[in-house]
Amino acid sequence: MLTTRDKAIIKDLNKFRVMDRNSIAELHFSNLKNPILSTNNVLLRLLRDGQIQRSTEFTPYVYFGPNVQIKKNSQKISHFLAILNTYKEIRKHGHIQTFLVEPKYSKKGCAEPDVFLKFRNTGFFIEVQKTLYSDKLMQGKMDRYLEFYQLNIMDPFPHVLILSDQRYAIDDEYPFKVFQSESFTDFINTLKGNNKVVPQIKQPSIKRVVNS
Repeated sequence: MLTTRDKAIIKDLNKFRVMDRNSIAELHFSNLKNPILSTNNVLLRLLRDGQIQRSTEFTPYVYFGPNVQIKKNSQKISHFLAILNTYKEIRKHGHIQTFLVEPKYSKKGCAEPDVFLKFRNTGFFIEVQKTLYSDKLMQGKMDRYLEFYQLNIMDPFPHVLILSDQRYAIDDEYPFKVFQSESFTDFINTLKGNNKVVPQIKQPSIKRVVNS
């Protein structure tokens, strides 16, 4: 029989698509004397029982929910792990009200954010941009956000936060706020340095959502 912790781990595996062993230990076993050993024991049991999947292509090993369809050596794994690391970073700054991975809000070809985040009563679409894009490609991504904005599906429209080591030349005339930072921590520190706080807006009202 699955324990409450087992169910929470499987829920997170489905949420994040893939998780590395150390992240599972951090999120679910940090209160124990030996988190890594306890994590290994639980994951091995869940794996043997067919409750989760595993890839040994990475060190430490990475794990998937039972129904997640990702090749065990897929390049997408690194992307999902970057999203997971962003989640772990954000939670150090306070309570995360909502964190959705690759939510689908409209038709294909419209904006497809890596994350929808609700933090301090503020909505963000986050782009975890670890792959280098040209300014032209990033501009095209931002234009798709503009098309999404014009559909009037979400009110108010979330801010867009690009997390990347690269600074992009982006038009500043969008009807929504666009931020760029190397990390969420740097973003928060920049706001503090400017004597600002994260602007608070009400929870977006989603008129139509296509579940991923």
